Amino acid sequence: MKIELAIIGGTGVYDPEMLSDLEQLEVTTRYGTALLTKGTFKDSNVVFMARHGAGHSVPPHKINYRANIAALVKLGVPRVIATAAVGTLNEKMPPGAMVLLEQFLDFTKARQATFFDGGESGVVHTDFTRPYCSQLNNLLMQAAAKAGLELQEGGVYVCTEGPRFETSAEIKMYKQLGGDLVGMTNVPEVVLAREAGLCYSTVALATNYAAGISEFELSHQEVVDVMASNVDKVRRLLMSAIELLAAERTCNCKELGNDILL
Repeated sequence: MKIELAIIGGTGVYDPEMLSDLEQLEVTTRYGTALLTKGTFKDSNVVFMARHGAGHSVPPHKINYRANIAALVKLGVPRVIATAAVGTLNEKMPPGAMVLLEQFLDFTKARQATFFDGGESGVVHTDFTRPYCSQLNNLLMQAAAKAGLELQEGGVYVCTEGPRFETSAEIKMYKQLGGDLVGMTNVPEVVLAREAGLCYSTVALATNYAAGISEFELSHQEVVDVMASNVDKVRRLLMSAIELLAAERTCNCKELGNDILL
């Protein structure tokens, strides 16, 4: 049975409650094991993955991103919509705003960030001019309009190593470099998805102003609380997007990707 879509839920998006006929899956790859929930929505088969594990038990720098993406490849999933809770550097993307990512700036330091480490995996240099799938991004914009939701385009995501929050000096630098949003998980997830030839898009939900912009000290609980109050918007967007999924991929994501070892 073909799976049309994978949803990777970030902070605050833990439960696949929009899906029915739920089935727990455990997929083993050469990089490790990934846990997923398979279900259906409006006759579409969907898998859900909680990025941080059960009960938000895995910190961002310890997530096994390679196992997660390899598991989706093993299941034959062609498309991925990820969600992410982010801090905002851009007053035009205030807390509560949903933003579709367009570019990223990578400031991670110690992550397994590629499937191609040489040796048996080979050496591959993948194009990242446009990191996110244009067809899937367009579909999400259509889905937002259909659901009566405001979804902004063009977000530049700054990915930091974590798990600490950023200093105000770092935020000032990221803003000067063109960053709009800051988080800890989108890289290498987006990189691995592209390397594997998957269509991948990320919907970010701004939960707070970043350090030095906010007048308050930051806390993880603040992020969780704001996500909880806004998660219904994300669910409505995802449900609308599933209904609009096209049968064929017309983008070049598959051509840009390569076969990976599973």
